[in-house]
Amino acid sequence: MSATKAIFITGGGSGIGRAIAQYFGERGWFVGIGDIDTEGMRGTAALLADGQSFTHKFDVRDRAAWDTALEGFAAVSGGRLDVMANNAGIPIGGALEENSVDEITRCLDINLKGVLFGAQAAYPYLKRSAPGSCLLNTASAAGVYGTPGASVYSATKFGVRGITESLDGEWAEDGINVRSLCPSFIDTPLLEHAPNAKSNEGIRQRVIDAGMEITPVEEVAQAAWNAVHGDRLHTLVGKTAKKIGFASRWMPGRVRKQTRTSFRPLGQ
Repeated sequence: MSATKAIFITGGGSGIGRAIAQYFGERGWFVGIGDIDTEGMRGTAALLADGQSFTHKFDVRDRAAWDTALEGFAAVSGGRLDVMANNAGIPIGGALEENSVDEITRCLDINLKGVLFGAQAAYPYLKRSAPGSCLLNTASAAGVYGTPGASVYSATKFGVRGITESLDGEWAEDGINVRSLCPSFIDTPLLEHAPNAKSNEGIRQRVIDAGMEITPVEEVAQAAWNAVHGDRLHTLVGKTAKKIGFASRWMPGRVRKQTRTSFRPLGQ
């Protein structure tokens, strides 16, 4: 087995995934990049040293495609998979009645099934690289306390936290660490998206209007490194996430009151 450590990142073609790829790559890791965006993956790979990366286009909702992706990665990484970064995910917002069946299904499938399939496919590789290998799941501050106007998204991110806690216990005897990142609003291309098909206002503007901070993506990459090398189960990233985490634990009544008055329907 190669001595060079290796990480495979889904959603690695942009945003948090790209930042994690750069951060680990700068520290000498071999980087696998999975995404449905071929051009995005090429852009990420171009930021890494020659021969330091592997790209593979696939859909995280396809369980068989996971096996193909990781088999290909292992073939060029010297058989190593030290970190599986389950990062691929999509946003969805707006009142629940505004979300279409297709939007709800797609979000559930990518954000939840994708994480479960990734964990299942990566398990034998992580076990082989243990002790100290790590499954790193990207959750969200929306998985710390339910966010009005994001019930579907919040449900998926609560699910990711639950998967993390479950597998942390399930895989402990195998020497595999399981961690989650819980970022708040991060400065990535996802902020330019509309919350759902019925809205023409980007998420970024809503965040600005609400007076919340947008965290530089580099902070998430550093948090990912710290999570992989530390012992904290859930890592909150950004001021908003940390405030939500603190308040939901120590001032749940106040958080509930604020969330009940904070939701702004589309068009308002």
